[in-house]
Amino acid sequence: MPVYMLGEKIIFPDPNDAEETGLLGIGGDLKPERLLLAYKSGIFPWYSEDDPILWFSPNPRLIFELEDYKPGRTLRKVINSEKYEVRIDTKFEEVMKSCAEISRMHQSGTWITGEMIAAYTRLYELGYAHSFETFYNDELVGGLYGVSLGGAFFGESMFHSKKDSSKVAFHHLVLKCREYNFDFIDSQVPTEHMKQLGCVEISRNLFLKRLKNALLKDTVKGHWK
Repeated sequence: MPVYMLGEKIIFPDPNDAEETGLLGIGGDLKPERLLLAYKSGIFPWYSEDDPILWFSPNPRLIFELEDYKPGRTLRKVINSEKYEVRIDTKFEEVMKSCAEISRMHQSGTWITGEMIAAYTRLYELGYAHSFETFYNDELVGGLYGVSLGGAFFGESMFHSKKDSSKVAFHHLVLKCREYNFDFIDSQVPTEHMKQLGCVEISRNLFLKRLKNALLKDTVKGHWK
């Protein structure tokens, strides 16, 4: 399949035209309008500092089924101990920067560039992006962020500096998505870590169908509480 070169016009090709790696397009920008159209189309940006903007729609796709979630015994103990405090949408940019700074196995550098931080912080200001933040003694020690549209939450990244703190943030994300009657959480590219949290692989075609239905719901905009 050809990789499409994106210009100033805010459009995307059919996600099913993506390469085997999921790569679909190159170029364009990270304006809110383009980012929102990308997520609505099952596409997201993923690139390194020295690369042009790369747009992906992987097959298979990793999602989290909300009704299947049940925290394990160890995590329940941590949650019930109230060791951590969880806040929503109070430290969005700090969460992104923390996600960018953590080291990951088999990966050098980060795809969360300064350009990405600025773009997603703008989505946060517009009420489309959200962060779940875990605090220990009033210090940010874990969290995650993502984009919300309709009945879908598109998880982008998570971090932790204290054990289980990101899992606690994820637990509260699931509870909030259930409260808002979301359809699923998108985890994008399959990873073993997310599979351990209960995410499952589905085909791109099925994902796009699920996404189309999820987008029929109203988007819960603004800063969540």
